[in-house]
Amino acid sequence: MVEAMDLAVGKVLAALDRLEIADETVVVFFSDNGGLSTSEGHPTSNLPLRAGKGWLYDGGVRAPCVVRAPGLTRAASVSDVSIVSVDFFPTFVELAGLPRAEPAGDGVSIVPLLRDPAAQLAPRQIFWHYPHYGNQGGAPGGAVLDGDWKLVEWYEDGRRELYDLAHDVGERDDRAAAEPERVAALAKRLDAWRREVGAVMPAKNSKPSPERVAESHRRADAASQTGRWR
Repeated sequence: MVEAMDLAVGKVLAALDRLEIADETVVVFFSDNGGLSTSEGHPTSNLPLRAGKGWLYDGGVRAPCVVRAPGLTRAASVSDVSIVSVDFFPTFVELAGLPRAEPAGDGVSIVPLLRDPAAQLAPRQIFWHYPHYGNQGGAPGGAVLDGDWKLVEWYEDGRRELYDLAHDVGERDDRAAAEPERVAALAKRLDAWRREVGAVMPAKNSKPSPERVAESHRRADAASQTGRWR
């Protein structure tokens, strides 16, 4: 599959060269989730990140992003600034030299990062909303990233977890009990964001299957163990 992906990317780049539009085309390689590591044979390792596709831990939401913008990006340059897929729209609008329509929306232009990988974006929070179950074992929940701090909230029981990614990239040390004020502040912001965007929340099943509930708990417990997501 890696070889097939490499060949597919090569076909796209070769076509741009053949059509003589490579110098005026921005190419973005991006994934909508982290590697699959908690089910279906666990074909991927996301270590040192926790879990994978279908989960709110960083193994599930951190993904590769490579951008080639002619006349702007430099080969092998790297930025450590966190971005999100909704940033692409304002980025493409700016690169095309078009005026940005109002309202601005959720994303921000990452052109400053493409121009200078050492640059920084204005401080902001990044949000996730996953209001359903996944066949990888994940459960309904949401998350917010504020600098190095990440709050994960599970919709089934309202349980919240807090991680300091600067010192705990694997999200093993839940700091929620030690940082109640930070948890409350981030939870309030996450709830406000859901209301701002009209996020649809899951409805409780009045007649859940005991077998499905037991299976969901079993998979969640197993995936939280090191051996399961290794």
